[in-house]
Amino acid sequence: MKLATINVNQQPKAAIIFKEGAVTIESINNKEEKAWKEDVFSIITHQQIEEIQTWYEDNKDTYRGEIVDISKEDYEPLYRHPSKIWGIGLNYVDHASDLSEKAPSTEPASFMKPDTTIIGPHDTIEIPVQSDRTTAEAELGLVIGKECKNVSEEEAIHYIAGYTTIIDMTAEDILQKNPRYLTRSKSFDTFFSFGPHLVTPDEVEDVHDLQVATVINGNIHRKNVVSNMTFTPWHLVSFHSQVMTLQPGDIISTGTPGAVPIQEGDIVECHIDGFEKLTNPVKDLKK
Repeated sequence: MKLATINVNQQPKAAIIFKEGAVTIESINNKEEKAWKEDVFSIITHQQIEEIQTWYEDNKDTYRGEIVDISKEDYEPLYRHPSKIWGIGLNYVDHASDLSEKAPSTEPASFMKPDTTIIGPHDTIEIPVQSDRTTAEAELGLVIGKECKNVSEEEAIHYIAGYTTIIDMTAEDILQKNPRYLTRSKSFDTFFSFGPHLVTPDEVEDVHDLQVATVINGNIHRKNVVSNMTFTPWHLVSFHSQVMTLQPGDIISTGTPGAVPIQEGDIVECHIDGFEKLTNPVKDLKK
């Protein structure tokens, strides 16, 4: 099942993506006399995904309710206020070599981002006036589905609501001045795009087989497979759950195969096998 947040009459609405289009949870509640939450974040935090997924599997080929014909511009961010966003730096060895840095080999190089960085599909990435070299990077995102503390790698998959596409930004010139500037370099407004879909785990046969690509102006900048990560998705969930309690809706952005410098007028995309691509244009605030 794929969930999304779409713009309906200037209001963000949770929807299930069918082959024919989107069906809002609101319309299902009205037609089927359900009482599901009507925004994606609340669906996750109230742990309603499995119930909605069961309904979807029973109805995906026969549903005759209201179908919304949406364009890609109708997508919103999946939600805007997770309690935490964890980012993972240099999780592919090839990306570390891009930056002439040594990839971490004993523990993940993680950092946190504020929710004010969040934008959605087709929203504009803004290069800040403080930066002359900002980069963008495509990543696979993990969305936590239930409270998660001190879980093992073997247990981790059972705590995932689903996966999503992410484009993460870095003011790289600020970071290069001093590694202690990492939080600032990662935290400008518009520096975290995610969506358009939350893809439930049943849709992905093996997350380690997924290919993730950073695409700039229609050209693949760098592509790699999740199995080439230094720290696997399940290691990342387990590791961070031993640092702090992970809450439903928290996001772990698992690292990029390669970051690309961006400039005014660029179009950046995240491509992941079997996922709707995530696309954002770029504006330089210095122009």
